[in-house]
This record gives sequence, structure tokens and C-alpha cells, in this order.
Amino acid sequence: MEEIKSVLYIIAFISAFVITLLMTPVSKWISVKVGAIDYPKDRGTHTKPMPRMGGIAIVVGFMATILVLLPWMKDFDMKEITGLLVGGALVALLGFFDDIYNLNAKLKLCIQIVAALIIVYFGITIDFISWPFVPSKMVYLGSLSTPITIIWIIGVTNAVNLIDGLDGLAAGVSSIAALCLMFLCLLTGNMLAVILTAALAGACMGFLPHNFNPAEVFMGDTGSTFLGFVLAVSSIKGVFKVYTALAVIVAILVLGLPLFDTTFAICRRIIKRQPVMKADRGHLHHRLLDRGYSHKRAVLTLYGISGGFGITAILIAARDVTIAIGVASIMAVLLLMFRVYRKRV
Repeated sequence: MEEIKSVLYIIAFISAFVITLLMTPVSKWISVKVGAIDYPKDRGTHTKPMPRMGGIAIVVGFMATILVLLPWMKDFDMKEITGLLVGGALVALLGFFDDIYNLNAKLKLCIQIVAALIIVYFGITIDFISWPFVPSKMVYLGSLSTPITIIWIIGVTNAVNLIDGLDGLAAGVSSIAALCLMFLCLLTGNMLAVILTAALAGACMGFLPHNFNPAEVFMGDTGSTFLGFVLAVSSIKGVFKVYTALAVIVAILVLGLPLFDTTFAICRRIIKRQPVMKADRGHLHHRLLDRGYSHKRAVLTLYGISGGFGITAILIAARDVTIAIGVASIMAVLLLMFRVYRKRV
């Protein structure tokens, strides 16, 4: 049985990779046909019109892979799989129309809440949070389970969307997060979450050859919100559902870059008394560019930060806290040196 599952993981990754790679030129063609074009703007980084619905390829690569593998997933909870497919399809459809018509932010939030409620309805919820600093080592959420699950899903969905500001950034960071989640799910034994994250990582990497700088196509909201949605649901299945100490910290760390960047963006806008949903050039990737980083160097730097967060999460989950603290300390020292160096030059 274990050998069969291992084969399924490999097939999930390869299938999603190949389908997405082949579908990306098709998604580019669709973008042009429906008028989903991203024109140069002040806060943008490109200088020519770009098709922005490449996320169709990611959605198709992931969804087709899961559907193809369904006959071999009979031991898994089909209700949960159905919920993910329905909720994911709704988020992708929302992104599709948003890429064409630039929908109102409140409308998008309402539909995202509906998608999150679908996940809750089909049985995927954050029922408890493992926390070693309370006597029971566990905090049961009770009636707070549903709202916290919705907040988590919407938060991660939009966090990934907000980091989609440079060629290859969202796809690369999402693939790193998906791979780290996959390893965590292997440790916790949730096989469905392993397949989901393997397929998602494959889809992201299949899109990267067309999206890395200089990009041929953007993923748009069709891709970025879908990636965030699947990452959020996968983390609930693979991390929050286990009785592992510090599970909440592990989940936050593996998605650290988009979550922290979004949190800082919200705080910054509140302090400046600006609308929270208003776009600006204050994100980490914009700051790196403003400091003189090249496009590729900024993206690779953020890949490294995301990978550092993910490795730290895996080490904590593996209960090698000493090494995890060491890795986190090294990251902090490097960031401090970076800031000092940049100020001197």
C-alpha cells in the first residue's frame, strides 16, 4: 500500500507539471482573446502589455491531475476532495472574471467567503490548535472553528495574491511552500494532503518556465488566488489536523513570506490611514527593487527567505528545535547584516 501511495505522489507531481507546462501557451492565447491584458502602470515592473490569465494552466494542471488520480484515491475522504474541487473551481472562476473586468474588492471578498464556507461544509476545518504552553497542550476552538477556518483560508488566499508582483515570484514561492507542506504532510501521515501539495508544486513548477523573468505571461488572480486557496486548505489537512506541538507556528512559518508581507502591508496602510485594500509599492519585492536589486536577484532573494522559513518549519515539526532555532538565528543575522550593509552603501 505504501509503495502505491509513493507512486501516486510521483505521478501527481509529474502529471501536474507536464499538463501545466503544455497548457501555459494555451492560457496565454485565451488571455489575449478575452482581453485579459496587464498594461504597464506606476507600481508595476513591466514595460509592455502582458497576458495575465496564465493561471488557467495552473488550475487545469492541478484539477486534471486530481481528477485523473481519483480512481486510485478510494481510501481517501471523497467528501473532502469534492469540497476542495468545488471551492477551488469557484475561486478560479472568480479570478478569471477579475482578470478581465477588475471586480470590486468587496464582491471578491464575499465570493471568497462562500468558497471558504464550502470547504467548511465539506468537513475541512481547524477544530483545535496544538499549543504546548497550556496544561492540556491543546486549545479546542468549538464554535470559533468555522470563523477561524474562514479567516485562515481568506488570509492565505489573498497573501499569495499580494506577493504576485514580480516575474516568477508567486509561482516560485508557492512551489517552495507546497514542497515544504508536502514534507510536513509526510511527517504527519496525511496522504491526501501529500497528493494535493505534490500536484500543486508540480503545477507551479510547470508554469515557471513561461513566467520567470523575462515572463511571457502572468498568472493573474486566476492563478494566484487559486494557489493561495489550495495552500490554505492543504495546510489545514496536513498540519492543523494533527496533535503536534507548535502546529500553528509550523503552518505560519511554511507560508511565512506571503503572510508576513501581507501583515506588514496591512499595518503600514492602517498607520498611514490608507484604505487596507489600496495597492502600493511598499511590499518587500518593491523595496528590494528600490534598493537597486535586479528583477532576478530580488526574486531569488525572496526564494531564499521563503525556503528558510520552510526549512525551519520542517525542523520544528521533526522536533529538532535546536537546529530550527539555529537556522532562524542565522537568517536573522544575515538579514541584519544585509540592512547594515545597505545603509553604508
